[in-house]
Amino acid sequence: MIYKVYYQEDRFEVPVREKTKSLYAEAQTEREVRHALKSRPYNIEFVQKVNESHLEYEKKSPDFKVEQL
Repeated sequence: MIYKVYYQEDRFEVPVREKTKSLYAEAQTEREVRHALKSRPYNIEFVQKVNESHLEYEKKSPDFKVEQL
């Protein structure tokens, strides 16, 4: 499954929409995603499971890249 992770680059930074970044991760569960990203200094705001139609839309972006966790 593919998950979209919304995060701030600094764990101690207050979430601000304009500074929110996202990445795509392939994992079996949301818990696996959070566990794999635990070592990074991210302040994870939200982890969203991406359905097929959303994934097809996101693949059109030149910045689209799925991380294997």
